[in-house]
Amino acid sequence: MSSVATWPSQAETWLDERGKGAWIAAMVIGFIFFWPAGLAILAYMIWSKRMNGRHFSCNRQHRSAHHRRFRTTGNTAFDAYKDQTLKRLEEEQQAFETFLDQLRAAKDKTEFDQFMDERATGGTDDGAEAATA
Repeated sequence: MSSVATWPSQAETWLDERGKGAWIAAMVIGFIFFWPAGLAILAYMIWSKRMNGRHFSCNRQHRSAHHRRFRTTGNTAFDAYKDQTLKRLEEEQQAFETFLDQLRAAKDKTEFDQFMDERATGGTDDGAEAATA
């Protein structure tokens, strides 16, 4: 039963190793023999952004590079510098998000106060017009 569940990922890996041409060939063959299969492959290629070229020929290298970014290099001085820089960037991001929240709150308060002022001045006129109509 597990082999049934893993064959799509095995097929995907196999096609990725062979490149964009293999994906296009699979799509064309799918359209020739059973058009919904070709359509499904095309939709998957678009959804997974397979056509932009980054997924092909070195997909495993990209995945391992992504994981290497978060591992230590073995150089303690560089790792300490990287950790300090990432911590500083996270603090700056948090400070900026706090600033944006304060800015939104001030804007919301200004808009609400303006609405209440307009309602207070315009509400009596509307109420008088509604009573006379």
